[in-house]
Amino acid sequence: MTADNTEAPVSVTPRRKPVQARSRERVNTILEHAAAIFHEVGVDSTSMSAIARQSDMSLASLYRYFPNKVAIVKAIAERHVESMETALRERLGEVSMVDAVDVLIDLFYEFYRTEPAYSAIWSGVEAMPELRELDLRELYNNAKDLDARLSEEYPHVPDDRRWNACLMVPRSAGSVLRLAATLPEDEARRLVSELKCMVRAYLRELICEK
Repeated sequence: MTADNTEAPVSVTPRRKPVQARSRERVNTILEHAAAIFHEVGVDSTSMSAIARQSDMSLASLYRYFPNKVAIVKAIAERHVESMETALRERLGEVSMVDAVDVLIDLFYEFYRTEPAYSAIWSGVEAMPELRELDLRELYNNAKDLDARLSEEYPHVPDDRRWNACLMVPRSAGSVLRLAATLPEDEARRLVSELKCMVRAYLRELICEK
């Protein structure tokens, strides 16, 4: 505790930035095993000791790389964000915006459903300030990419409405897809299908505005 009785901020910065190949391999091992445990039992039920054991290293060695479990959660989440931003940029360059709806929604849905620990980590996004900040950064980065593409393809759409759409569509779709990732497969697929209809209808109305 600090002198004013407020809690000191918790460090979520890795203690070692992996430079050598061996260090990078150790960090990858830690994150892969941590993700597997989070996926199996959840973040709250996972201890640093369990991550160390699964990673075949001592607890002291684990702490040399990460100061706490929150830092590990954030590192895995950053990898998720990087993967999805890369996939989004690649797919946006391949098809028109309206045609991209099915492709992008399916891509994100499969990632949410199959990436180890995705649901376990992001279901608690509101409870962790570090994840909220990362989530917002991802939203605005994606919105900038969408805005650039929409302005090129449909320049008649007013700037303010186009930007609002670029924020709203990824946020609303992401919320539905994260819900779908927690549902039985048949129910999830029906929800995803309705989401596609909703987004396509909205984009058609947006781009037809004169």
